[in-house]
Amino acid sequence: MKSILFLALACAQGASALAAEPAKFSLLDHPAPNVETLPQDHYGKLVREGRELATRTFAYVGPEVKDPNKRYAGNNLACTSCHQDGAAKPYAMPWVGVSATFPQYRGREDEVSTVEERVNGCMERSMNGKPLPLDSREMKAFVAYIHFLSRGVPVGASLEGAGTKASPPPNRRADPAAGEAIFKAKCAACHGENGQGLRAGQPGDAQGYVFPPLWGPDSFNNGAGMNRMLTAVNFIRHNMPQGTTYANPVLTDEQAYDVTAYILSKPRPVKANLEADFPARWNKPVDAAFPPYVDGASADQHRFGPYPPLMEMAKKRAAERQALGK
Repeated sequence: MKSILFLALACAQGASALAAEPAKFSLLDHPAPNVETLPQDHYGKLVREGRELATRTFAYVGPEVKDPNKRYAGNNLACTSCHQDGAAKPYAMPWVGVSATFPQYRGREDEVSTVEERVNGCMERSMNGKPLPLDSREMKAFVAYIHFLSRGVPVGASLEGAGTKASPPPNRRADPAAGEAIFKAKCAACHGENGQGLRAGQPGDAQGYVFPPLWGPDSFNNGAGMNRMLTAVNFIRHNMPQGTTYANPVLTDEQAYDVTAYILSKPRPVKANLEADFPARWNKPVDAAFPPYVDGASADQHRFGPYPPLMEMAKKRAAERQALGK
């Protein structure tokens, strides 16, 4: 009897340890599932629709599609303008494994969010549009494609290769003027001298872009994650110019920092009610460059840095809250 109790206690302790430390899973050497391996059944067809929506968003729910009731996106970008390689590229904000990490707490809402709510967050911000109905065919297709890409990833795992690869920001204010020179040398060939991208066809034909605009009326709005300096720096550093990967970055940390500042200094659509974001003000990211600001730093520092002092203050606030048991 004692042996059985001891074994049960050991199993319980082991389970507790496993629960405390999530499994680690690498996307770096994990091939994304191939849609073409699916049969032409209901699930296979819906997953294929999701891939089409991700890669040609502008053609199905963009502002130029013929049916006005389908104009959910407010710009002519595709989801894969940012989520590269069919949303499967490591450190390019891949969707691989997303189904295994949701529902999850999101500081922007201070709530636990579902995959559907995350999709609609992108629709309202990166796509500068309006939310998809939860029961719409389009929403089901997005969720099915994300689910398919997440096959084989353990639920609750800590994912290597998810999001963007972090680089330490220089401890100085970013220099948009220096960034302009880098943009002209490294970025303008694809995105245009005025950052307006290269159309696949003509305005009004719902054919989107070969290379997306980086600012202006047909780009992401100021509530998008890509409008945050540190998020955009990490994405640009490890994915741009086109063809770059985390393993062979072209730009240095300093160059990525300055060129991002130049891009984000340009005008773009404005999202209403941004002040409602991050209602738990203590966990607002240091590069969320919109009021209210609660740390005494200037709006300019939240926009262009230097960020290390702000990050240190944020760590101190988090430690104080932990000490108080909050």
